[in-house]
Formats: sequence, structure tokens, C-alpha cells
Amino acid sequence: MREDGKLDYIELPGGDLPASKAFYGAAFGWSFQDYGPEYAAFSEGLDGGLDAQADAVRQPLPVLFAHDLEAMAAKVEAAGGVVTKPIFAFPGGRRFHFRDPAGNELAVWSET
Repeated sequence: MREDGKLDYIELPGGDLPASKAFYGAAFGWSFQDYGPEYAAFSEGLDGGLDAQADAVRQPLPVLFAHDLEAMAAKVEAAGGVVTKPIFAFPGGRRFHFRDPAGNELAVWSET
């Protein structure tokens, strides 16, 4: 159920849309619904989309969860992502940051 003021959708710049879709599919098992050549939607816990339109200028930092942070970091790199901040501790857990093939920065965190 949707609620006012709660995260409901996240849109990321798509860049090279096929490369972005291949990355998220390989690293996290995501699937997509294409809406034309410049947009692909996903529903992976939080609905969102990849926007490859030339005027799409957004810089969100989505944060994903992983039970095994080291294994996820390895999958991200194997899929073509670039770790920009190696795993570090913060109050409440650990996380790392990475860039996807379109240049978006994201983070992955774990409680341990």
C-alpha cells in the first residue's frame, strides 16, 4: 500500500540502457519492463526506472541491502561495477559505494 511521504519509486539516469539493464540483472537479479527505447522500469522491493533520455539529470544515492557484503561487492565488480568506497563501518553496520556502467553512485549495506 502506498503512503504519503514514503519512498515509492526511484529513477536513475540510464546512460547506455542495455549496459545498465545487463549490470543490474547480473549483479542483483533484476528484471525490467521496457517502455520505449529510453526507459526501462523495475519493481525490486521499491518500484523505479532507468531513464536514458538525454535531459535526465538526477543524482540519487539508493542504498541496497545484502546479508553478505563481501559476496555482494564481488558480484558488483564481476558485473562491471566500480567500487568507489571500499567496505567501511558506520554506526549500525557496514557498507560500500559503487558506480554502475551509467555512472550512477549507489551503496550497499549490511548489519554486520
